[in-house]
Amino acid sequence: MTVSLRRETLRKALIDAAEAGISARGLAALKARDLAREAGCALGAIYTVFPDLAALAVAVNSRTFRLLDATLREAAEAAMAAGGTPRAAANRVLIALAAGYLDFAAGHLARWRALFEFRMPEGQDMPQWHLDEQAALFGHLERPLAVLQPGLSGEERALLARSLFSAAHGMVLLGLEGKIVSLPLPYLRQQVTMVVAAMGRGLESA
Repeated sequence: MTVSLRRETLRKALIDAAEAGISARGLAALKARDLAREAGCALGAIYTVFPDLAALAVAVNSRTFRLLDATLREAAEAAMAAGGTPRAAANRVLIALAAGYLDFAAGHLARWRALFEFRMPEGQDMPQWHLDEQAALFGHLERPLAVLQPGLSGEERALLARSLFSAAHGMVLLGLEGKIVSLPLPYLRQQVTMVVAAMGRGLESA
């Protein structure tokens, strides 16, 4: 096995171990000794493929982004397949994206939390490629918004997508975390759907 292949094999093993730990116990699971044991490597070997544990957390969050992207893409495609006018389809897509996001958060709670709890160490910036992955997720929202609000510039549409996400995310966060009131998942889904549907109707008529 070549050196580069060994490094790639170790890198994948470490990401797999970190992903499993975060899925079970959240970011607190990122402990170097535990990861080395799970990956079957020496403690120092971690730092031959990752500069620090923050970089490993970013790699796991990148996988979570890709999983969320696939979930949202599937939800949007199913909503579009129902047909109807472009605006009716766009409204269905917004609702489907919100419901898909809620179900993803509920089904992958620890990994979903890690997306928002993780912070880069002081003095380090988030890698641009990871920011690009994050921005690409908003594309799912921007596409139906382009139908409902065709007069917006690309920058305005991007900002609106982030505002709509913030509103839906707030409901999901408060509902799943029980910070105000703990809601059963079916009821929370109903509430999120109702609010997002109202937003879509408002955008269509604005």
